[in-house]
This record gives sequence, C-alpha cells and structure tokens, in this order.
Amino acid sequence: MNSICVYCGSSSGRKEEYRLAAESLGSELARRGITLVYGGGNVGLMGVVADAALAAGGKVIGVIPRALLEKELGHDGLTELRVVGSMHERKAQMAELADGFIALPGGFGTLEEFSEIATWTQLGFHRKPLGLLNVGGFYDGFLAFLDHAEVEGFIRPQHRSIVLSSTASGELIDRLTSFHLPYLHKWIDRDQR
Repeated sequence: MNSICVYCGSSSGRKEEYRLAAESLGSELARRGITLVYGGGNVGLMGVVADAALAAGGKVIGVIPRALLEKELGHDGLTELRVVGSMHERKAQMAELADGFIALPGGFGTLEEFSEIATWTQLGFHRKPLGLLNVGGFYDGFLAFLDHAEVEGFIRPQHRSIVLSSTASGELIDRLTSFHLPYLHKWIDRDQR
C-alpha cells in the first residue's frame, strides 16, 4: 500500500483525543512511507493530519476545489496541492490517487465521502480497503447503524465486512494492508446475469 486517502473534519472537534489521533495517523503513515492523500486544507483535523505527516518526513498530496481554497484555507506547505473544479472532481481524484481509505472523526462531508467510497467498493468499482479510525467511540453509532442495516436486510453480510474499524492508527493500517475483497466481483457477476 503506497498511499492512503484520509477523510476528516475541517474542524478539530471538542476533544483533544481527535487531534492526537490525527497526529498519530499522519506520523504513522509517514513512518511507513505511505503517501497521505487528503482534502488539501490546513484547518481542523485536515491540517493536523497533514502537518504531522509532513513533520515526520512524509509525502502529502492535497486535493481541493477552487471554491473551497479560501474557505478551507488550502495548505501551502504540502508536497503537492491539486486545485480542481468541483467536489466531484475532488472525490474522484482522491480515490484515484489512493490505495486505501481511512476516516477520522468529521461531519457531513467526512461521512458522505466515506459512505460513497464504501458504496464504490460494494459495487466493485474498485477493490481498495477502507476503515474508520474510531477515536473515543466516535463511530460507535455509525457502526451500530451498519449492523442494524445488515440485520434488517439492507446490507449483505459480505458487504458489511468491507468497513473495517480500529481505535489505533497502526492497527487500522495493518488491517487495510492485509484485507482482500475476493467475493465482491462474484456477487456482482451473479446479480448481473
């Protein structure tokens, strides 16, 4: 795994542990020689994870829409900052650049981006692993929702298993690195006949 896209808030949240988790993740990616791909901002957890990766000698690629360049204060110290025309272009380019995906705590945007990439995995548009860094139980409710959706028949068990989670950066990266999705294409092929 050469690169991981990190979705996270442009806010730092209320708990110090969110900032510490973002620092830990950025540092761990750099230590392993894994390029950080993220939304390109220098504020909130976005700025924290990027700064930590850079401080540890890592490579960081940011992708930001022109309309958000000033609002999210585009990071001017990155290895590379790509400015795109729309959110759709941002998400597509981040997905193309990454070998895997991790969500730190965040709001609507983080949840939307992570859910979309999970859907792309489910549909077989890519075979890249994804996981939630469940800092201080931040994603407990979302994970419970996914379990409930599985019980109610809206998510198949094999698709529920594509969303990994851990409370520790290193463990989550290890899980992403070793995770494979051999069954998804079989499911799609069968249903498309």
